[in-house]
This record gives sequence, structure tokens and C-alpha cells, in this order.
Amino acid sequence: MKILVMGPPGAGKGSQSQKLIQDYDLSHISTGEMFRKSYERGEDLGKKAMAFINEGNLVSDKITNEIVRKRLMKPDASRCFLLDGYPRTVTQAKALDVMLSEMNSKLTAVINIVVDTDIILERMVGRRVCKACGHTYHLKFKPPQKQDVCDQCGGELYQRKDDQIDSVRNRLSIYESKTKPIIDYYKGRGVLVNINGMQSFDAVYRDIKKALRDLT
Repeated sequence: MKILVMGPPGAGKGSQSQKLIQDYDLSHISTGEMFRKSYERGEDLGKKAMAFINEGNLVSDKITNEIVRKRLMKPDASRCFLLDGYPRTVTQAKALDVMLSEMNSKLTAVINIVVDTDIILERMVGRRVCKACGHTYHLKFKPPQKQDVCDQCGGELYQRKDDQIDSVRNRLSIYESKTKPIIDYYKGRGVLVNINGMQSFDAVYRDIKKALRDLT
């Protein structure tokens, strides 16, 4: 099974992806995570990528395709995987088709989580992350027991630059102009399924599992 999870920033892709990875034993291919780790290692690729991300912009197709190609070449990706955060442009989607074709493979399903803009803004601007362990909170929906302090490890909570209001609005604008056309691209291939992301977490996940059963 090879799955792509799509949706605007703040749609809940990450949380749903983690559940799918656990239940279906999928390798997680997250461009955001790969860029951050590359940056932490001091690599030029990661530095260039994070410069785009911190401004709320998409990382260039060339940089993104390069890091995904390297990841797909690892042995675990040949069996099954979940793509998180890639592709984000039609150019990237076409590049992915070429990569998978070279592996004699193709996508099983493209899950598109749909959420209204107002809800996305509320979700993202209120998000806080622990600097020490990376645990995520929300000021309204999942607040820490003590303000600005992680319940898990006592680390300091902070707001990521790409969760700040101006950056979020910019990311949503980019999504509408560049990423949404991918929906039509995959719709024509018969693998796209739209999921109502404004339900509870469990309801969204239940709908995703049903979609996967129907497609496989």
C-alpha cells in the first residue's frame, strides 16, 4: 500500500498519518520532517529548505524532489509508505509519477482532507510545540497544565514561525494557487478520495479506512 495524504495546512494530516502508519505498518515519508532533520544536521539542503518554510513558502520543486528521491531509494520504501507533505505542486506530482514508475510502482490512494479556512486558522495559530521533546499542544483544544511548559518533560513551549498568523495566511494562499490543482490531477487517475476533516479525529480516521478498503 502506497498512500498520499493531502489537505491544507492545519487539516490534521500529521495526526491522521501517524495513526495510519501505526495501523498499516507504513514507512513515513514526511518532507517537513526530512527538511528539519537535514537542517539540524547542518546540511545545505536543509538550510535552503528551512529558509522557504520559515517564510511560509513552498520549498522549490528541485530541492523537494531531490530529498524525496533519496528517501524512496531506501529499502523500506519499496514495500509500502505514506507520503506526508509531498507532492505540493503538479510539477512535483509528475516527478513522483516518474520516480514510482522507475520502481515499477504507483500510488494506491490519495486521501484529501477538506477543512474550512476559518477552522484552519484557529487550529494553527493556537498550536504550541515543546522545544525539548517536540510534543504538540493547542491553547484552546489541548492546553498544557502549566502555561508555556510541556506536561511531558517540562520543556519550554513555543510557536513555530510557520504557525504565526501572517505565515499561515501565506501558506493557505499558496495552497489554493499551487497545491489544489493536484486534486484535479489525481482525480483524473481515479485514486482521489475527499474526506470531511471537520469531524472528530475518530470519525475522520474511520472515513479514511473505509476509503482505503474501497480502493484496495
